[in-house]
Amino acid sequence: MLRISLVIPVFNEEVNLQKGVLDKIGNFIQHNQDFSEVIIVDDGSNDATLQIIKKKYLPEYQNFRLIESKHMGKAAAIITGITHAKGDFVMFSDIDLATPIEEAEKLIEYISDGYDIIIGSRKSKRKGAPLLRKVMALGAMLIRDLFIDLRGIKDTQCGFKLFKIGVAKNIIKNLIVYSHNEVVKGSSISAGFDIEFLFVANKLGYKIKEVPVTWKHVETKHVNFLKDSYEALKDIVKIKRLELKKQYDFNK
Repeated sequence: MLRISLVIPVFNEEVNLQKGVLDKIGNFIQHNQDFSEVIIVDDGSNDATLQIIKKKYLPEYQNFRLIESKHMGKAAAIITGITHAKGDFVMFSDIDLATPIEEAEKLIEYISDGYDIIIGSRKSKRKGAPLLRKVMALGAMLIRDLFIDLRGIKDTQCGFKLFKIGVAKNIIKNLIVYSHNEVVKGSSISAGFDIEFLFVANKLGYKIKEVPVTWKHVETKHVNFLKDSYEALKDIVKIKRLELKKQYDFNK
C-alpha cells in the first residue's frame, strides 16, 4: 500500500455535492487501498456545503476528514490539505471531477519509476470547452511559456496532481508569490499557484512526469475566465520579476 492522502478543496459546492461527486470519490477510495484518507478542505463556504458534508459524508466514509478554514482561495486550501496530510504521498483533485477520480491509477503507476511529482495533462484537448475559452487558454499558455521556463511541461493547470509528501511540503516552504495566505472575496481559483509550484519544483531539481488523462469541460460558477486569466498573468509577471532578482536561486 502506498498511503496516499487525497486533498479536495471545496468552496460553495452545494450543487456538486448534490450531484454525488463525493460519493464517487468515497466509493473509489473504499476499493483502492493505496488511498489512506480524503482531506476535504472547506475554503470558507457560505452555502450548505459544510452541512451536507458533516451530516452525510463524514458519518458514511470513515477515512474522510474535514478541515474548515477562512476563505483564502483554492491555493490556500490545497496548501492547508498538504500540511495536514498523513500519507507518504499526497494528491489533489478538483471536486467537479472534470478528470474522473479513476484516472488516478494512471498517475500512481509512475510512482515506482522514481518520480517526485506526477501531474495529469489534458495536452491540447479541452473536450466540451467553449471555443473562446480554448483560444484564451492557448494564448495564456503561450505567454506563460514566453516568461517562465517550465522545462517542457505543457499543462500546468489540470487539477489532478500527485506528489511525494516531503517534496510537496518542501515546495510549499519555498513559494514566494503564494507564501502568504490572505482572506479573499468571491471565487478565487489561484491559477498562478500551479505555475509557481511547478516552477519551484524544477528549481529544486525534482523529477516530474506529465501523464495524459481524460478530461471534459464542466461548467462552474467559480471560474471567470477573463478575471482568472488576468490574475494568472499578473502572477507570471511576479514570478519572472522574482526570478530576475535571483529570489528563486535556492543554491546560493
